[in-house]
Amino acid sequence: MTKYVIQSGGLKTAPGAAKKYFKELLDSLGNNPKILWCFFATLPDDTAIRFEKYPKLYEKDYPKGMVPVHTNATIDDFEQQVSAADVIYIHGGETEPLYDILKEYNLGNLFANKVVGTNSASSMVLSQSSWSCNHRESEDGLGIFPIKFLAHYNSDYGVGDPRGPIDWQRAYDELASYGDTSLPIYALEEGEFIVQNA
Repeated sequence: MTKYVIQSGGLKTAPGAAKKYFKELLDSLGNNPKILWCFFATLPDDTAIRFEKYPKLYEKDYPKGMVPVHTNATIDDFEQQVSAADVIYIHGGETEPLYDILKEYNLGNLFANKVVGTNSASSMVLSQSSWSCNHRESEDGLGIFPIKFLAHYNSDYGVGDPRGPIDWQRAYDELASYGDTSLPIYALEEGEFIVQNA
């Protein structure tokens, strides 16, 4: 069974969110789970910097006594790295580079029997469709999750944007009418996540 933990963003700002999220990701995996950190949604030059930062940032949020083994995902070795990992955590960022990389893989097969955590942009890319806070329109994803996804719901995401604040009800309504209207919509606020098993 594959377990997907699909998160909206805001792990650093929503009180207690990171601890709940990593508890769900790492539950029942022993004291030394192997976590593959995937930063494909960022600039290639940033991946090493983020890998240096994020596992340490979240150390306090891992279950007590747990000391994970961390690996930084690379495009060249991604399939082998996924095979060796217990958990694949796909960090957020920009949807376009992540989509372009992940579309080359049969992700359903690749992620089989793993725990996969997503965050903001990666939740959007792996969903059937989503509403982009950056582009302010609905977009198609890779369809690994048979859902529609709206990240950062009701937050001040993009505050100061020259286009003005996001009209969240309009965003929800646009996503509801986009694509397959029978799919459930998950509009998650900062720090919230859902779990799906496949």
